[in-house]
Amino acid sequence: MADDLEQQPQGWLSSWLPAWRPTSMSQLKNVEARILQCLQNKFLARYVSLPNQNKIWTVTVSPELRDRTPLVMVHGFGGGVGLWILNMDSLSARRTLHTFDLLGFGRSSRPTFPRDPEGAENEFVTSIETWRETMGIPSMILLGHSLGGFLATSYSIKYPERVKHLILVDPWGFPLRPTDPSEIRAPPTWFKAVASVLGRSNPLAVLRIAGPWGPGLVQRFRPDFKRKFADFFEDDTISEYIYHCNAQNPSGETAFKAMMESFGWARRPMLERIHLIRKDVPITMIYGANTWIDTSTGKKVKLQRPDSYVRDMEIEGASHHVYADQPHIFNAMVEEICDSVD
Repeated sequence: MADDLEQQPQGWLSSWLPAWRPTSMSQLKNVEARILQCLQNKFLARYVSLPNQNKIWTVTVSPELRDRTPLVMVHGFGGGVGLWILNMDSLSARRTLHTFDLLGFGRSSRPTFPRDPEGAENEFVTSIETWRETMGIPSMILLGHSLGGFLATSYSIKYPERVKHLILVDPWGFPLRPTDPSEIRAPPTWFKAVASVLGRSNPLAVLRIAGPWGPGLVQRFRPDFKRKFADFFEDDTISEYIYHCNAQNPSGETAFKAMMESFGWARRPMLERIHLIRKDVPITMIYGANTWIDTSTGKKVKLQRPDSYVRDMEIEGASHHVYADQPHIFNAMVEEICDSVD
């Protein structure tokens, strides 16, 4: 396993009394290790070095199952490989599963991204393709949640020959922002609270500004995460993981800010581009019935791709984090989709 990536402070906010924040890559490594030890299937966790010197933290589950197309899972904003813990064993029972920390998030390298939305998006997509190439994966079933769904779609536009099936889970950044305020769905309560404090700052800057109170803020604003993962952890392991993922230098977070119009909308909405994916790439969209994301997007994607396979599904009792709200139903759905490929 490669050495940990201890990040150098960048910018006035990150360099201001770094000891004020009770976090480090080593602490993130330790809390992630507590999560991954719950895996029952064989797994391999390591850094994958890209030619440009960036490193992508990667977890491969069931690497010995090479007969079927692998499933590659891309996490959402502020997430990391650890948040798939309720899904990894089930989804790797019959095929290899790969998941990784997006460039700029989790334990992966945190470079400086382009400041324009197209440049930031391309940097993410290029890193995914270079990671795939380095891993030697000829083709994959590609699943993305939230921001990961947006990037997986962008990847599929550029590299359709690598995608056997595109699975979008509560994808962010698809619809155009409505001009009528009454049509705008309210963002999650935790985001409204943070936005009221920070205004135009990076979305999660409050965790870094709060210093030693940062871990408590995660527990206060997102108590639901402890409930979602209660079958595995009775303590604050998941809250600690989310804190350490996002209290580091905000590389991917800054890129996300460049790509967003406001938290719920992208500057380059994906609905305007979804028709560019090759017609023979099947798409399944899975939403939580109680999500804040616009679930009508699935029907709009069908209209954009009349000659292609597009299926949209909702899971009752699930909100935005579908994979954790109803993991058994979610896993069964994804397994069915994967079995349809091979």
